[in-house]
Amino acid sequence: MQPLGCLQSLVLELEDGRAWGAHSSGDLLHGRVQLRLRHTLRLRALEVFARGRALTHWFESRSVGLNVVYRDYTACQTFLHRRCQLIPDNGEATVLQAGRHEFPFTFQLPETLATSFEGKHGSVRYWVKAKLHRPWSTVKKVKKEFTVIEPIDINTPVLLAPQAGAKEKLARAWYCNRGQVSVTAKIDRKGYTPGEVIPIFAEIDNCTNRVVVPKAAIIQTQTFIARGTKKQKKSVVTSIVGDSIAAGKREVWHGRALKIPPVGPSILQCRIIQVEYSLKVCVDIPGTSKLLLELPLVIGTIPLHPFGSRTSSVSSQYSVSLDWLSTIPEQPEAPPEYSAVVSSPEAEQSLAPPCRSELGGMLEGPFFAYIQEFRFRPPPLYSEIDPNPSSDNIRPRCMTC
Repeated sequence: MQPLGCLQSLVLELEDGRAWGAHSSGDLLHGRVQLRLRHTLRLRALEVFARGRALTHWFESRSVGLNVVYRDYTACQTFLHRRCQLIPDNGEATVLQAGRHEFPFTFQLPETLATSFEGKHGSVRYWVKAKLHRPWSTVKKVKKEFTVIEPIDINTPVLLAPQAGAKEKLARAWYCNRGQVSVTAKIDRKGYTPGEVIPIFAEIDNCTNRVVVPKAAIIQTQTFIARGTKKQKKSVVTSIVGDSIAAGKREVWHGRALKIPPVGPSILQCRIIQVEYSLKVCVDIPGTSKLLLELPLVIGTIPLHPFGSRTSSVSSQYSVSLDWLSTIPEQPEAPPEYSAVVSSPEAEQSLAPPCRSELGGMLEGPFFAYIQEFRFRPPPLYSEIDPNPSSDNIRPRCMTC
């Protein structure tokens, strides 16, 4: 019979992930189980489990006569299910002496995971649990949760594509036609990361006899799926309000800024839980319903790369000949003088963007900037050795003259 209270503590520790303290698919999850014993301990086994799953659950009620019937909606999707035996159960008890004992472990995370999430009707959770089995005693357990953030790179052609739309609405009140309101909006890409600013380009035409107010907002939509039924929860992440537009007037937004606050990334790969975002441009029309225009958004984790990465992805969409690059000399040459570039109208015209008709509509703005970037080679590197040494037959100049 082993002494009572010989187990002083059972601790489970996990190492932080490589990014934001979180883990991603394909990572190695490292951890250790620590035992502190006051006396000698006999145990049967020590094992560690790694689990990860998405779970949705809610109730819906309906009346049947005088009774109310509740229906349960539950669904589960497993992402991670691993087991590691630190001390295997081989039928014989293992004796550990008093003191501190440490057992490291490692789990390989699967290649497909969903970002950790907590919602009203569901969640995506990951945890590690250690179980200590002792003869003639209850199983001692300890649990530790960890966070998973699946990377979403917005530097892809799909997420770098501009988003645009247009909508119009006929304002009616008491069967009277009060005119029409139309809105056209555009954003430069579909993918953004928290902290970025979305420039909104919009045009609102108010052809009614009422004053209207334009607004813009980022909407988060949480979708929970169970037994073929969907449950949605929508919330406003952030919003801005434009100036009032008088009757018969037009308002133009030249890149109205809307900053994205710290929010969780989109969840698109889970079968039962989805988190989606959209940009909604709304026009409040007194006396009738609102005019809504919605543009899809994806909130990612990998921000927009510097200029070269964006242009490389844009250039991959077009089969444009780059033979002109072969004409650049191998040795770097100094850039031209300022006067040689801007002194004459011909020089100024040579720096102007080519006409779209000349390019056949193939080149876009970012790609043209990519070409202009390589118009001239950078200046030569600094060197202590004079590349143009003076000739020996030239008499040195007297510094005292």
